[in-house]
Amino acid sequence: MLRTHTCGELTIKNIGQEVTLTGWVYRNREMGGLTFVDLRDRYGVTQLVFDANKDKALGEKAASLGREYVIRATGKVVERSNKNAKIATGEIEIIVSALEILNASKTPPFTLEEETDGGEEQRMKYRYLDLRRESLKNNMLNRHKVAKAVREYLDEKGFADIETPFLIKTTPEGARDFIVPSRVNQGEFYALPQSPQTFKQILMVAGFDRYYQIVRCFRDEDLRADRQPEFTQVDCEMSFVEQEDILQMFEGMTKYVFKKVRNLDLPTFPRMTYADAMKYYGNDKPDTRFGMLIHDITTAVKGKGFKVLDEAETVGAIAVTGASEYSRSQTDELVEFVKRPQIGAKGLIYVKYGADGSLKSSVDKFYTPEDLKKWADAAEAKPGDLILVVSGPASITRRALCELRLEMGTRLGLRKKDVYSPLWVIDFPLVEQDAESGRWMACHHPFTSWKKEDEHYFESGELAKIRANAYDMVINGVEIGGGSIRIHDRKNQEKMFTTIGLSKEEVEKKFAFILNAFEYGAPPHGGLAFGLDRFASMTIANEESIRDYIAFPKNNAGRDMMMDSPSTIDEAQLKELGIKVEIKQ
Repeated sequence: MLRTHTCGELTIKNIGQEVTLTGWVYRNREMGGLTFVDLRDRYGVTQLVFDANKDKALGEKAASLGREYVIRATGKVVERSNKNAKIATGEIEIIVSALEILNASKTPPFTLEEETDGGEEQRMKYRYLDLRRESLKNNMLNRHKVAKAVREYLDEKGFADIETPFLIKTTPEGARDFIVPSRVNQGEFYALPQSPQTFKQILMVAGFDRYYQIVRCFRDEDLRADRQPEFTQVDCEMSFVEQEDILQMFEGMTKYVFKKVRNLDLPTFPRMTYADAMKYYGNDKPDTRFGMLIHDITTAVKGKGFKVLDEAETVGAIAVTGASEYSRSQTDELVEFVKRPQIGAKGLIYVKYGADGSLKSSVDKFYTPEDLKKWADAAEAKPGDLILVVSGPASITRRALCELRLEMGTRLGLRKKDVYSPLWVIDFPLVEQDAESGRWMACHHPFTSWKKEDEHYFESGELAKIRANAYDMVINGVEIGGGSIRIHDRKNQEKMFTTIGLSKEEVEKKFAFILNAFEYGAPPHGGLAFGLDRFASMTIANEESIRDYIAFPKNNAGRDMMMDSPSTIDEAQLKELGIKVEIKQ
């Protein structure tokens, strides 16, 4: 080895030892003939000392070192006079006797400090430099710990790690597939898997009973902070189980990972139905770190001659604890917040419920204090609260109140970074109707089974009432993973395909392999998948954005700024693949 120790392991116990360290020059400063170099590697930082008074040539060589030079230094460990409690090696320093420059470095285009001066696009272009920053380095190492803990738990529980193919066939459901042309079979294409869904079900038919895989998945969809075109999934499946078995198994896994990586004990995960999540929180991944529930107050506000509320399909409200003294400018800010295009509400009504029991609103012209008291009771408000009211179509009202609730939670400091509030959301709808085409679509995916007690809704045509055996794990308003109990017989699988409008020809072409497998003794089975990137970001730092927990992420346009991809390929390759490209202007 070129080194005897790393830059993070030497302590007071090593005083007097001759050591050799390697790493990158982090900082370099001169003081009265002495040159101090902070040497950094993956493991930490150690201070090197060069004395030009004793060795002029060595001192000059040290003074010439630039930021991020790669060096090898040999010297003696001594006790440091001005100790640095912020680093693990802060009690010692190395009096260097020999220095070798292993590689010089150009001056980095941005400072490799936590408060860097580099913009996001620039840092992604030079990702190998950005990953040297302490926070990103720790994110990668802690992500490794998360994956390791996942493997430990699943191995202990008898799950087999089995690889599934990356080159598969395209399917008509879900997001767009990434397509791979076949050179050998020109005119035919593979698809990259959005998930190993059908393969893990086939493995259950094959008798493997418990499967898992930490696997790369691909979806050609629009991007945002918590979404990438390629991502990593902890994919799991179990045979001879019911929903409760799955929930217990993976609640246990999540608790194990948090304890192992963060030494945090998560509470028992409560269960919440999809219907209650939408009713009280406005979405299917509620942040339950704080209350401020949404209440339907439609009945309480009708019939007073105020057209906006009298004609509204839905009127909803939240009671913001202790905010009755909000100023006019503060309430105006909230009005503008809900009117943003991405939220879409027409406006906002507020009621100030004074600590003395008084009630004053932005619509006093139409409603008496007695009327407003009915609003307050319907919203479960207390003296000192600010009641915020939105009206309009049910979907827009629910979305606006959901976003308003989260905004108020942030403003009031209720979404605490050090608090974790996990839960299971269960009983999702099986299918939903597309507003434009009128076609019924699978809410999760078309291999999800349904509640036996809802079977009759197929015959009555009330498909929206059918509940799926599906479940999502949610932590602090972020969906960590989800899954379902699967369909495991051909008749019901064909019934589901028919429900979502697939023709017999489509079914035969896309899914004959799994339908045939179901005829050879398929066991009852179910499972789920965790997004490892998101799971790691929540475990490590309670953050929704995943980009800083992926070594080489894409930007918002789906581009790899470092490699400059996607890129064109030359005509010879296209010809070999039998592909002719026409670019629309």
